[in-house]
Order: sequence, then structure tokens, then C-alpha cells
Amino acid sequence: MEMIPVSSSNIKAIGYDEENAVLRIEFNKGGIYEYYDVPQYEFDGLYAADSKGSYANQNIYKNYRQQKIG
Repeated sequence: MEMIPVSSSNIKAIGYDEENAVLRIEFNKGGIYEYYDVPQYEFDGLYAADSKGSYANQNIYKNYRQQKIG
């Protein structure tokens, strides 16, 4: 999965596997998490958000199954 660096105080990079609906988030302080069954529009919203951390807090973290992978 290609990771895209983003400008955020909390998030270092994001990636999305459209075929499997998997969102990957790499955090600035370490740790990589995958979020499962995430629709494309959520990735697009995260990528476009002025505050990636706020968007992820409101729309991703609590709404999708997750697993720490790194």
C-alpha cells in the first residue's frame, strides 16, 4: 500500500487499499494502524481535511475495526 505523507501534528502518513477497504494510518509518535471496512469517502475526507487528527477522531477511530500492525 502506498503511504502518502500528510501535514498533521498527529498523523505522519495515510494509505488506502480500495480493493479491500483498508485504511492505514502512521502516527508521528510511532505506531501504524489499519482500519477495516472503511469506505473510499472516509479516506477522501481524511485526506482533504484541514485537521487530519480531528477528522480521524470524529469519523475513523471509533467507527471502524482496527489493528496495530507496527
